[in-house]
Amino acid sequence: MPARDQSARELLAAIQRELAPRDDDNRLVPLVASGSAPRAVFAAIAAEERWIVRSDWRSFHALAARTDEPRAREFFGGLAPGEQLALGKLDALAAAAGDDPGTELPRAGCQAYPAYFAWLALNGEAAEVAIAIFANFAAWGRYCAAIAAGMREHYGFDDDACAFFDFFAADVPEIEEQALAAIQAGLDAGRLDSDTARTYARLFQSYELMFWNTLVDEFPA
Repeated sequence: MPARDQSARELLAAIQRELAPRDDDNRLVPLVASGSAPRAVFAAIAAEERWIVRSDWRSFHALAARTDEPRAREFFGGLAPGEQLALGKLDALAAAAGDDPGTELPRAGCQAYPAYFAWLALNGEAAEVAIAIFANFAAWGRYCAAIAAGMREHYGFDDDACAFFDFFAADVPEIEEQALAAIQAGLDAGRLDSDTARTYARLFQSYELMFWNTLVDEFPA
């Protein structure tokens, strides 16, 4: 249903509260943080992220090109260069981690997330996609921070190898302001359905958890 009576910040906070109980369903991050995950998992992450980052880069550009709302275009267009930077940081991780030992490459469970994002880039209303993406950013950032810390403490990876995760763990307040502006524009125009935004956000979270937990199942501690 339309959510014109809520501000962007209120709606975003409400959806994040609804998602929060499932954030701890990520079974891989605690294993890395404690040093219990097998080292091979880092090679798998690097290999899968090469596919994901390239796909997400294109999805952000597609969203920016498709929307007629300037603030949404600024939000999506501003995120695209970050994916390009992140892709470059994967080289050091891949070199340090070695070859991916998996047999199903790429893994369907890991690639469900970018496939869904690509679908949204073609079909989703800009403000609804913006809120779904940003509602999951905080959890993604916490995951990356915990992984980078575990890599250094337990696995001996250097700063270059950890740079991909450090990049996404960094807090960038400007991105939040751009997201809120895009969401508010959708609310003001009556083009944001809160139920649809919640559905998108929940699916984003589910597919991201599928990424991490697919690797746990393949590389049990």
